[in-house]
Amino acid sequence: MSTLTHLDELESEAIYVLREVAAQFERPVILFSGGKDSIVVTHLAYKAFYPLRIPFPLLHIDTGHNFSETIDYRDALVKRLGATLIVGSVQASIDAGRVKEETGYNASRNKLQTTTLLDTIEKYKFDAAVGGARRDEEKARAKERFFSHRDEFGQWDPKNQRPELWNIFNGKKNVGEHFRVFPISNWTEMDVWQYIYKERVEMPSIYFTHERDVFARDGQWLAAEPCIPRKPGETVERRQVRCRTIGDISCTGLTLSRATSLEEIIDEIAATRVTERGGRADDKRSETAMEDRKISGYF
Repeated sequence: MSTLTHLDELESEAIYVLREVAAQFERPVILFSGGKDSIVVTHLAYKAFYPLRIPFPLLHIDTGHNFSETIDYRDALVKRLGATLIVGSVQASIDAGRVKEETGYNASRNKLQTTTLLDTIEKYKFDAAVGGARRDEEKARAKERFFSHRDEFGQWDPKNQRPELWNIFNGKKNVGEHFRVFPISNWTEMDVWQYIYKERVEMPSIYFTHERDVFARDGQWLAAEPCIPRKPGETVERRQVRCRTIGDISCTGLTLSRATSLEEIIDEIAATRVTERGGRADDKRSETAMEDRKISGYF
């Protein structure tokens, strides 16, 4: 009788996908945001190729509006793993006239990441970008394959994806095309946190409850940071909050919480009825916000 738990099976599947990436592609890269999913993917890559170093560089698309805890964690992790870090700068894309900075109260650099990401993939000739997307996150992501084809413009066509019967992955592509690869597609948010607990993966402090200056907008708590202009009447409060999902400061909602440990985070998620991306302001811009960004080359 098998003694494997569902986490063991998910880990085995993800490691198999990562090894397929190493076998089929010449210049893969891990998309590293500093969020929990990209941290888990990096941890899985560490286990997949141990005792060798991770054979892929980490790519962080820096909006310039990051939580300092995320950047500190990123730099410490890269040093500990002896990994190669490549940073694509949204600010550099703005300065070069590749994208235009949004203005107004709801301005965000999150959407601008797409151009910076595609430019960086082209610059380094990456043919596979490994990310931490999960099918349970959002309806657009539920359509993803493990190996998700992108055309020469970096765009995603849901009708032009390859079948993956019996875990046979087709990484064949034409010149200029590339793949996005999602090893933890079949994981849930709960699986991710239970795996982090099981593996004792060190996490950024921002995921645990801490005191922060915040203000309320449209049913969300946002960090009171200079990159988010406040509307008249929006007052700053000191609250006990944590991040449930991490992105650009301007679109990352904070959760009122008392969870200061992995065990308490798991208990909190088990009891919540709000989806993980319910705290992401960028997903509220339209009914098809995520799918629109995916089609244009985002993630």
